[in-house]
Amino acid sequence: MRVVVVGSGAAGLIAAYRAATRGHDVALVTKADLPESNTRYAQGGVAAVMFDDDTVDSHVSDTLVAGAGLCDVEAVRVLCTEGPDRVRDLLALGLELDHVDGPGSPLARGREAAHSAARVLHAHGDATGLSLEIALIDAVRSLPLEVHEHTMLRDLLVEATPSSPSAGSGGSGRRVVGVDVVHADGSASTLRADAVVLATGGAGQLFRHTTNPEVTTGDGVAAALRAGVAVADLEFYQFHPTALAVPGTPLISEAVRGEGAVLRDAAGRRFMLDVHPDAELAPRDVVARGIAAAMAAQGGAPVYLDATALGGERLAQRFPGITVTLQAHGFDWGTEPVPVTPAAHYWMGGIRTDLSGRTSLPGLFAVGEVACTGVHGANRLASNSLLEALVFGWRAGAAIEDEAWPATVVADDARVLPVPVDGSSAVLDRAALQALLWENGGLVRDADGLQQAAAELAGALPDFEGDPIGTLEDRNLLELGRAVVAAALARTESRGGHARSDYPETDPTQAVSTAWRLPAAALVPVTVPTTGALA
Repeated sequence: MRVVVVGSGAAGLIAAYRAATRGHDVALVTKADLPESNTRYAQGGVAAVMFDDDTVDSHVSDTLVAGAGLCDVEAVRVLCTEGPDRVRDLLALGLELDHVDGPGSPLARGREAAHSAARVLHAHGDATGLSLEIALIDAVRSLPLEVHEHTMLRDLLVEATPSSPSAGSGGSGRRVVGVDVVHADGSASTLRADAVVLATGGAGQLFRHTTNPEVTTGDGVAAALRAGVAVADLEFYQFHPTALAVPGTPLISEAVRGEGAVLRDAAGRRFMLDVHPDAELAPRDVVARGIAAAMAAQGGAPVYLDATALGGERLAQRFPGITVTLQAHGFDWGTEPVPVTPAAHYWMGGIRTDLSGRTSLPGLFAVGEVACTGVHGANRLASNSLLEALVFGWRAGAAIEDEAWPATVVADDARVLPVPVDGSSAVLDRAALQALLWENGGLVRDADGLQQAAAELAGALPDFEGDPIGTLEDRNLLELGRAVVAAALARTESRGGHARSDYPETDPTQAVSTAWRLPAAALVPVTVPTTGALA
């Protein structure tokens, strides 16, 4: 079978590797250089039960607690049960994880927020994502597959199919048959395929402050929506508690707090002790909002991450990359606390999938942050993201040849998302969009702010004067901004990464995943079937 994988983070690479080793003809498409993705910036590590004093049940329980009542229990069980084997696969492919005392000694491990055990594995201190990315790229490059760098997904190619479920279409009447892409020089082309795997990551560029790289513009979720695919839980965006409060907001790993660093306000008070019994090791949404409240109380000034008790030598050894970043910004964190602020980090919502990455559009798979598997619920447990990429990327790569397409991923009850107002002409550039969503759809929301954002987004268009890639990215961000705001308005409670100041309590009746889709009139048209194509 011909398979196109879009995205070159951990999820895309492992899916491409798995599909290619099973004999499929694979083309790997990525918007920038092959290594550029959220994966390479993951510092903390990968959570997996690899030690005798830990259990899968404990990992499952921790994940469910962090997910605030919205996790899919079966998906979580798959994640935590199959995760250790996927880590072993990566070790066999050349991933070098840190050991306690050199090669041959036990694997080193750390503990992060909301984990009941130390199970977070890391590589080169705080370069786990980069190390994993390099190992997977080496594995992929050893195989005879195509690689298309500097190539952006514009839309999915969709053809009409017979409505009978026996045709392998799940009765949807549509099937993906490839991708429409744009190259760095502005030229366009199409890649036909029997199956498409989306692994394009999240959409951190929706917000003014994010730990994500510039490529994270939600291209896969936006293209899937335009193809009629169901998405879910778009309101749940995780804001990492500790990004360095400088331009670019580089991430300071949660593992730093796991090692003993504490948070202090401008007066030096350790304020998280008054917020949650686990203080700095509370779930991420709790810590992020605790920081936001402390910042508000001191006029918006950053709070401080105090790791001085660990000492400069230990910090440089355990977190060499962060140490270099801090030094570049003039900070010596071994002797002084450093200013931090929350920043958009991870999207729990995305394209709704089953346990093998299948979406509501036959032939289309989604893996990694672009997908909503249900494992993260309303708030991702620290270091579960790389694990999800490995587990579900592997599963999708193995499921491609299976023609059966279960109807369980089709969301007949999906709510309809808003589309631009007819005759709209107001241009909203990316900086303005990011500011609007940061203020009105960010860490803490309310109806007034969300309705203001919805009104401004309803009549907004991207700036068509920019480069072709940038214009497409801005289109995607605008469409996803409308979707996030609509979902946030619809959930009238606070849960996990979704906090409403006008509905501060969690409502047990809303402990359900919410699916969304675009109206039929907003979808990309089906293409004319070609000879020999799936139809």
